[in-house]
Amino acid sequence: MFDEQNNVLYVGKAKNLKKRVTSYTQPEKQTIRIQRMIASTQRMEFVTTHTESEALLLEVNLIKSLKPRYNILFRDDKSFPYILLTKGNLPSCLKVHRGAKTAEGDYFGPFASRQSVGKTLDILARVFKLRTCTDSVYKNRKRPCLQYHIKRCTAPCVNFVSEENYASQVGQAHQFLLGKTQALQKTLAKKMEHSSKERLYESAKELRDQIQALTKIQEEQGIFVKGVENLDVIAVARSQDKVAVQIFLFRNGTNYGSRSYFPKHNSKDTDEDILEAFLSWFYATEEPPKEVLLNIKIKEEDSLQQILSDRSNHRVHLIVPQRGIRLKVVQQAQKNALESLALKLADLSSTKKLLEGVATVFGLPEAPKRIEVYDNSHSQGKEAYGAMIVATHDGFDKKSYRKFSIKNTEAHVKGGDDYAMMREVLERRFKKADSENFPDLVILDGGKGQLSAGVGVLQALGLMHIPIAAIAKGPDRNAGRETFHLPNQPMFSLEKDNPVLYYLQRLRDESHRFVIGTHRHKKQKKVQQSKLDEIKGIGAKRKKELLQHFGSVKAISEAGVSDLKKVEGISQAMAKIVYDFFH
Repeated sequence: MFDEQNNVLYVGKAKNLKKRVTSYTQPEKQTIRIQRMIASTQRMEFVTTHTESEALLLEVNLIKSLKPRYNILFRDDKSFPYILLTKGNLPSCLKVHRGAKTAEGDYFGPFASRQSVGKTLDILARVFKLRTCTDSVYKNRKRPCLQYHIKRCTAPCVNFVSEENYASQVGQAHQFLLGKTQALQKTLAKKMEHSSKERLYESAKELRDQIQALTKIQEEQGIFVKGVENLDVIAVARSQDKVAVQIFLFRNGTNYGSRSYFPKHNSKDTDEDILEAFLSWFYATEEPPKEVLLNIKIKEEDSLQQILSDRSNHRVHLIVPQRGIRLKVVQQAQKNALESLALKLADLSSTKKLLEGVATVFGLPEAPKRIEVYDNSHSQGKEAYGAMIVATHDGFDKKSYRKFSIKNTEAHVKGGDDYAMMREVLERRFKKADSENFPDLVILDGGKGQLSAGVGVLQALGLMHIPIAAIAKGPDRNAGRETFHLPNQPMFSLEKDNPVLYYLQRLRDESHRFVIGTHRHKKQKKVQQSKLDEIKGIGAKRKKELLQHFGSVKAISEAGVSDLKKVEGISQAMAKIVYDFFH
């Protein structure tokens, strides 16, 4: 559904299109929210799909990309992390994996967060001592790395462990990730007894430590559902017209963590609507287990079960348990949702007060809903970048952050013209921007000069209705002694213990962190690339092969001619050219 300005108002799927559309011709039977949507709709567009499953996927993808105001919106987080136990010519290694499962190996997950997967990797390193380095680093090791010395790897790179023993380590880690912990402990216990009888006390001690670590892991597992290997538990909770959705992930009988979601929704949306929208959104990209436990029943249960089953290789059941351990774990998820929501509401209340304070400080008519902060970074005019960060009442909106590679050559001269860079960044941000996405406040990192540059751009574009300010560092760059600059007003400072000052410092520091990170990354990339670009005969393909083989320019510079020859596309003559360049 589109409005007069061709903005998408709503995206929805329907098995019976006529019935669905006809319902909108009777607005008096709809909620006020839907009545407003109908009144704003100028035209409708229809897409036919082959199956309900395709319709579900299309609906989710359109909602993600278009963010229609009358749909329930979930924050589009990164894909869930997995642990990959690689296979191939090289000894297996453990790594965190996101995205399409194209690499050869066994995947375990999904894990609820990077912290959850990190904790498991840490356990695996301590107990099973498998390598975690990249293939390029592995190929070029001449001596064991720090992981070996702190007893977190057996150093297969320098043959400190036999192929047979390393394969045993891999097999044990595989068992653990499949949830066969008790069977693994029994096997290790037998080996420990055997080592003890043979008076191999050092080996017996290591096995004892492994068993103790596995026991501790099981104690720390927290919530688990006996007799169930793969299970998702999802609960929705509401407080003060805000909603949280909590999900617990169990795979191979192991708790893989939990995560909270706070959907953007209308007050008239029911818990059933929100839960149904979450299930559609979440399982559009993640494969559902055989059982998904819910705390409330949804209207389209049969239809959604069929769609999820069609998209998986097994039957999926959406269950609202009534008793037993399943009910307890759902109640635990609901309790977690309420606790997460309480923290979120407290944070929102605090942020609301801070934004009201920002409005007072800068003389705004109301608390800003969107603040944009700008900063630049360069090395005496070279590798110049600008950046924009966005803050809302929900915190930092990192998906709206933008980087600007400075194109104006005049801005690069004489050690870098900060004012010209700021003008370019603001012009590129606002010249073709949608007025609905304009900020309620623009903050520039700098003093009078940056403010003057910003005011000039907004005046030229007829946007002086957008409030603009600059924040300058205090003497000796001391935090707490910042000065603030507004158009046609004297500069001022805030008291050191003013919470609004701390909030503005956080905004400024975040913009600085973002632009400095961009600048350093690009600078490092350029330094690495430029060295190889200087070598005659090394084009993009050979450069890529060299970097993939050696891992870094430094490693290439230290390689001998015989080592360089091993790279695909590098002949004896070319290897000599590369070697001579670095020597």
